[in-house]
Amino acid sequence: MNAGIDDDGWLQMAQRRSSPNYTARPLNTPIDLLVIHNISLPPGEFGGNWIDDFFLNQLNPTAHPYFATIAHLEVSAHCLIRRDGCLMQYVSFHHRAWHAGRSSFQGRDRCNDYSIGIELEGTDEIPFTAAQYDCLNTCIALIQQQYPAITAERIVGHSDIAPGRKTDPGAAFLWERIGLIAPSARGGGM
Repeated sequence: MNAGIDDDGWLQMAQRRSSPNYTARPLNTPIDLLVIHNISLPPGEFGGNWIDDFFLNQLNPTAHPYFATIAHLEVSAHCLIRRDGCLMQYVSFHHRAWHAGRSSFQGRDRCNDYSIGIELEGTDEIPFTAAQYDCLNTCIALIQQQYPAITAERIVGHSDIAPGRKTDPGAAFLWERIGLIAPSARGGGM
């Protein structure tokens, strides 16, 4: 175990939920990017097991009208931080989670190949909680110890690697709460 991440790539402080939505990373690909997202299911609502169900391919398409439009998708992130600060991990850091989609960072495409994706339960417009920022800061510190190539300049939002297609983590996310300025202000992203 190294810095709270075990030899299999799992954060020891996280509740483990194994998503089937991952693949092997390309050989000899260093992990050197961290992508911050937000998610709420249904949109704008918090709590419940809908995000778990979505990442585990168990989302009931009849439980909410919006779910019928996404239940067929195979999506995952490495981690999710709920509103109360509870941390879930769905995919080992050794594997490629399916969180970024079509994406590029500094001219390098396919960010899923070399990134770690962390979802925050939230929306672009609703402020995130102090518990979420506390948990995120702890996660970032542990991840950076294990993957030192993930420097402050390589912590970005989904919107930075998929501009025009994605907007998260959104205007409500306070980069300064994790000791950073927004990637666009520091020349990160595309």
